[in-house]
Amino acid sequence: MTDVAQTLSDADERPALTPHAQIRHAVMLVNPLSGSVGPRAAAEAETILAGYDLKAQIMTFEGGNFDQIIADAFAAKPDVIFVLAGDGTARSVASKASPNGPMIAPLPGGTMNMLPKALYGTADWKLALKRALEEGEPQAVSGGEVQGEYFYCAAILGSPALWAPAREAMRTGKIKLAWQYGRRALKRAFSGRLRFTLDGGEKRRTEALVLISPMISKAMEDPIGLEAAAMDPSDTTQAFRLAATALFSDWRQDPAVSTRPAKLIEVRARSKIPAVIDGEPLLLKPEAVIRFVPKAFKALAPRPPSAEDSI
Repeated sequence: MTDVAQTLSDADERPALTPHAQIRHAVMLVNPLSGSVGPRAAAEAETILAGYDLKAQIMTFEGGNFDQIIADAFAAKPDVIFVLAGDGTARSVASKASPNGPMIAPLPGGTMNMLPKALYGTADWKLALKRALEEGEPQAVSGGEVQGEYFYCAAILGSPALWAPAREAMRTGKIKLAWQYGRRALKRAFSGRLRFTLDGGEKRRTEALVLISPMISKAMEDPIGLEAAAMDPSDTTQAFRLAATALFSDWRQDPAVSTRPAKLIEVRARSKIPAVIDGEPLLLKPEAVIRFVPKAFKALAPRPPSAEDSI
């Protein structure tokens, strides 16, 4: 077989790219030190991408110069940027993308992987990459913003946010670590109340506030705002029951929870507010404003999203 014939034969055997999006040039950002990525991920990604009819570049995070590498990825003007890194890096890349592109495909490479699971329904980055390449189409992703930090799945404000690391450690089988996180959460749990307003309405008090994006909310069909769920136990016993249901079952069924959509949420507390946004823990200022972002970025994902962890 001639070289030309062999090339044509090889091209015929390649898996077809999605017909729902134009993908001629892809950049993939890889952090080998993140979560479940590993040192071989960049080479494995290069091999996978080589099997498709597109120009692909692999950029590896090295030396801690994350901002410059992300800037270089956007400067290359690709059709899609794949991100195989931690939850925080995926959020950072998505927050720098405009609703008009390039498309962003955050692959599961972090610890909680909330956004990748919502988009691709899997914690396997190779499967998520395959789904994006072969079934993906541009999808507008809405979310929220607080103090310059963006989230696209959910934000938990208040003491229950302290339970998130314990939950994730339990899910990954790290029982000792889960116990340590749990003891820390117990010491601080429900030690302060939040004061909040939704869209300028009446002031309310609650133990915790959960803000959920339309992409993964079971209670919302249209992107009209964030689903705001106030968790308001009346006593310590109810508080700990609520903490358990919030972690391990359908918490909306709890009588101490009330929900409604909102576009502007103002929250106050006596001290810094513990929070978890898309799996990343952080402390917010005692006065925080959260706003709904209807079209935050454009994702490359199957339609409908393969949400594994809708909440």
